[in-house]
Amino acid sequence: MTAWRSWAPPAVRVVAIAAACVAGLGLLLVVLRYDPARAAAALLNGAFGSWYAIGSGTLVRATPLVLTGLAVAIAFRGGVFNVGAEGQFLVGATAATAAALYGPPLHSAALVPLCFLAGAGAGAFWAAIAAILRTRFHVLEVISTIMLNFAATYLVSYLVRGPMQEPTRVYPQTSPVPRSAELVRLFQGTRLHLGFLVAVVAAGIAWWAMRSTAAGFRLRVTGANPNAAKIAGRINVQRVVFSAFAISGALAGLAGAIEVQGVTFALYENISPGYGYTAIAVALLARLDAMLVVPAGIVFGALEAGAAAMQRDAGVPSVVVSIVEAALILALLASRGVRQRFRETV
Repeated sequence: MTAWRSWAPPAVRVVAIAAACVAGLGLLLVVLRYDPARAAAALLNGAFGSWYAIGSGTLVRATPLVLTGLAVAIAFRGGVFNVGAEGQFLVGATAATAAALYGPPLHSAALVPLCFLAGAGAGAFWAAIAAILRTRFHVLEVISTIMLNFAATYLVSYLVRGPMQEPTRVYPQTSPVPRSAELVRLFQGTRLHLGFLVAVVAAGIAWWAMRSTAAGFRLRVTGANPNAAKIAGRINVQRVVFSAFAISGALAGLAGAIEVQGVTFALYENISPGYGYTAIAVALLARLDAMLVVPAGIVFGALEAGAAAMQRDAGVPSVVVSIVEAALILALLASRGVRQRFRETV
């Protein structure tokens, strides 16, 4: 009963904000002179209309959002404003593809974990660059991680048009990864893959670690008040900050690896439709709670899957949903600032 009381308000908040998002979408459609009833029916049908829509659309789209949202949530909890999950996702996808294509020919039981490790390691390395810039040179991570996002985008563009391009040199992408690197399907007739379970398990482990381990306590205390953590708690703040960066980057890099191994099976330009940026909204919607990142990721996964169906079946541009998502991010940031100011005045 106690657990239900602690979970009910945040869960209700997720549902309420999702409903507000749908209402805002309907209002926007009216303003743009589209048929809201037809568009809403297409969106809901594309997201939840059948088991295939749920398994091959919503949950597949939610998988990278859960992992990147978890990456952002952990970083923010530690007082690290890592907005570079997009770049970490891209370098993770690149490293996993390289491990699958150029690594030793291994059985899937060995090659799949190897690609996971390559993606997570590359994401952690990319985040560590921003960590060093902050801890050693006091460079704001908001600036450094955004710049690293652009660097990662151009790095992928260079590789898929140069050293890693497929043999015919016709398409800006790599060769397909070997079958032994692909993730198994969880259900026949859908595209839902093992990566979804990995994301859920990662969220569960992160939730437990944040609440029940000394490392999680140090992370939360450092995020709440780094000066108090250093003086009263005798916590090595720089080490905690570096760890928050590395863990966050590893999760985002793992998301990139899973996307290649479970969905695209090759690396190409624009492999991410902005998962690392949407992850910020996912983390804020979940109130930086690792377990609530899962339903929040599913909400945004449903919106993105439904947007594609809405464009296909109702003629409404999918960018309309992106506008609603952007408005939701601004609303979440504003509400967080208002709550904090209210607490300070009280």
